[in-house]
Amino acid sequence: MNYRTIVVHVDQAPNSGARMALAAQLTAQQEGHLVGVALTGVPRYMRAGGLFEGSGVFIEDYMQHAGKRATEALAHFDAIAARAGLSSREQRKSDEDAYAGLCLQARYADLLVLGQADPEDREEGGLLQDLPQYVVMHCGRPVLMVPRSGTFDRIGQRPLLAWNGSVEAAKAATAALPLLCNAEEVTLAVFGAPHSDGEPGADMALYLARHGVKVQIQHRPHPADAGHAILSLAADRACDLLVMGAYGHSRFRELMLGGATRTVLATATLPVLMAH
Repeated sequence: MNYRTIVVHVDQAPNSGARMALAAQLTAQQEGHLVGVALTGVPRYMRAGGLFEGSGVFIEDYMQHAGKRATEALAHFDAIAARAGLSSREQRKSDEDAYAGLCLQARYADLLVLGQADPEDREEGGLLQDLPQYVVMHCGRPVLMVPRSGTFDRIGQRPLLAWNGSVEAAKAATAALPLLCNAEEVTLAVFGAPHSDGEPGADMALYLARHGVKVQIQHRPHPADAGHAILSLAADRACDLLVMGAYGHSRFRELMLGGATRTVLATATLPVLMAH
């Protein structure tokens, strides 16, 4: 079981090089095909006229500038993929906005790789602040988020799987199998007690073991802040990848109360594979 097609978001954010390098390395490891996707970021309503009718010169200049930046970013992507020895690769440039464009491209792939938003990045080309949340919710594919700082030459040797028995956690675990099967050891983290007739996490550990995954269960009491508790355990265990479900509660409740998903997306310092 491999990721045969991986899509990576290509832009000019400060840490985009590390994101593209990780995507190239992972694609080579999986013997797959890598697609670099650059979006001009031009919203549909600007291209459709309407309220912006009569401002065609501004829109045309905007699109030309955005297109130039996308072309430069794709050239950077191609150089990184070539250095990684990746022959099966392609570039795609689209005038879709980043939200709709990435969700669409993800549906033709096994995995989407994108960057973590940086609240301090105000430069042009920086990642839109709510883009990771939106894409995780709407793309229909697993998403690997790469932190906004640091380099990640290899991931998946010591993953942490956050397990709570939810549909989202199950989807994330299944989506991560190509990585989990090659891990030295997987930490199966159980916070509180998910619905189970026996030892919490034992059924999931058995499921993973049948795939040849080496698992160690870590039980923790139900935390006041699940997101920080998960990240703290990942740091304590020297994990290089976090696998978890996204938005197990209603989106409204996540907005009102915070939630593990938002905490992890905002503060994680290791790559995170999420599925919704």
